Amino acid sequence: MDIVLEVPGQPVPQPRPRVSTRGGFGRAYTPTKHPIHVYRQAIKLVAMASGKKITGPTALVVDAVFQRPASHWRKHDLKPDAPPWPNADGDNVLKGVADALTDAGVWGDDDQVVYWSIRKRYAARNEQPRTIITIRKDA
Repeated sequence: MDIVLEVPGQPVPQPRPRVSTRGGFGRAYTPTKHPIHVYRQAIKLVAMASGKKITGPTALVVDAVFQRPASHWRKHDLKPDAPPWPNADGDNVLKGVADALTDAGVWGDDDQVVYWSIRKRYAARNEQPRTIITIRKDA
């Protein structure tokens, strides 16, 4: 059984945690205004709406479709020096997706993911940014 989820909007990589000290103790956190929170919430809502859950060893395949910046385009086509792929770290996108799916209760914990795969690309000119998530039982 495959679970396929499509989440509209720009994919967001999980940022490195910030560290501060209070009372002599270190504390790691993600700033509350970082867009990862909205991205993870969107994934969580789509996953919960599907009502699907998976147990046992799992494969997670993510297709992250990023909006190409306007500065990459000429009037009718791409600039010759436009980067061919987004510079976001794929493993950080995977981390945000996996954490959101854990929060949604799709699986017990992302430690059951035994196969991870991500494809990151820019959207075509009239294509919308989105994240396509495929979750399947791994043998």
